Amino acid sequence: MRPPADMDAETDTSFAAFGLPGEPGSAEFWAAAGAPASAPAPDGGWLTLFLWRGSQASIGFEDGSPSVPLRRWRDTDCWYAQVPMPERRWTTYQFLVDDTACADPLNPVGAGGDRSLAATPDAPAQPHWPVVGADDVLPVPRTRIRWNSERLGGRRTVRVHPAGGGGPVVLLLDGDDWLYLHPAMTAFDSAVAAGDLPPVTLVFLPSKDRQVEFACRPELWEAVRDELLPLVAESGVPADLDRLVVAGQSLGGLSALYAALAYPELVSRVACQSGSFWWTPDAVDLPDPLRDGAVGGAVAALLRANKPDLSGLRVAFDVGEHEPGMLPHCAVVESLAEEAGATVQVSRSASGHDRVGWRHALLRDVAWVLATP
Repeated sequence: MRPPADMDAETDTSFAAFGLPGEPGSAEFWAAAGAPASAPAPDGGWLTLFLWRGSQASIGFEDGSPSVPLRRWRDTDCWYAQVPMPERRWTTYQFLVDDTACADPLNPVGAGGDRSLAATPDAPAQPHWPVVGADDVLPVPRTRIRWNSERLGGRRTVRVHPAGGGGPVVLLLDGDDWLYLHPAMTAFDSAVAAGDLPPVTLVFLPSKDRQVEFACRPELWEAVRDELLPLVAESGVPADLDRLVVAGQSLGGLSALYAALAYPELVSRVACQSGSFWWTPDAVDLPDPLRDGAVGGAVAALLRANKPDLSGLRVAFDVGEHEPGMLPHCAVVESLAEEAGATVQVSRSASGHDRVGWRHALLRDVAWVLATP
C-alpha cells in the first residue's frame, strides 16, 4: 500500500465523500461511523478511511505494510487516516494503542480478538466464510487428538472435523489460525453443503515453531506419516488417508510442496498459497531475503538438481497479486513443477501476504486438487 494521503488540505467534505454526515467527532458523525469505507482515489485505486475514537493510535497491517499513524481531527476525539489501497484488496489490520493491539470497535468483521478485516469495494466476494466479530468464539471440532510426538518433541492438540461426513484428509498447516482466527470449519461445511467441495476430513495441525518446522524439515513429515496419521485413523472419524491433501500458506506452503517432493508416496495433492519459495537455509540472515537470495530458493534448486518425475502430483499454486516480492519466486517454482510433470493450476488472489486473502483460494484449490483428472 502507498503512504497515507496528504491530510493537510482535508476539509469536512473529505469525510462526506465516505458517506459520513456532520462534523467529524460530533454525535451525528459517530452514529453513522462504521467499518472502513472507501472512495475512488484521483490516481486510481481507492482511498480507505479508518476511524478511531479516543487517544492517539496507529494502524498495523498483517501483510507487513508500514504502520500508518492516525491524525486527530481538530480538537475532537476523532482520529483518522485515509490510506491509499490498490484495486481488489482484502486486508487484515489492527489498531495499535500504547503498544497494545486491538480490533476496530467500529468494524463488525473480525479475525480473533485483536484483528479486523476490510476490503475495497471491488474485492471479490469470499463465499462460505461467515462474518465473525472480534469477540465471537469460533466453534471447534469435537474430536481432538493428543499428539505426543517423539520426532518433533512435545505434545500438541490436533482437532479433526468430518465436513459433510468425512472423506479425503485435508491437513491444514497453521491449524490454530484456521481454528481460532478464521472459521475454516464452518466455511468447509458450507462449501460441501453447496456442492463446491466433496466431503473431506479436516485435520488442523498446529505448529510450535513454524520457522523451524516448516523449513523443509524431514522430521515434520516423518512425524506426520508415522505418528499423526495413524492417530487420525484410530480417531473414529471417517478419513481417507490414501487421498491426502496438504494445504499451507507462506512457510506452510513451502513445507507442503517440499513434502510432495520428498515424500511423494505420502503427499500427491497440494494447495499452496503464497509459498515462501525465497527460503534457503541461510536466507534468513540476508538483509532482504526476498530480493537478495536466489530466485525460487531451495525448492527451485531441488527441482533443477533432482529432476523428479512429478506426474503423480496435483498442485494448486496461488499468490497475492499485491505481493511483488513473492511473485518471481513463486513463478519460477510453478514453472519448474509443471516442467517436471505435475498437473498445475496457477492463480492470483486479491491480497497481500495476508491470511484473509488466502481464504477463498483455500476452498477453491482443495476442491481442484481433489477433482477427478
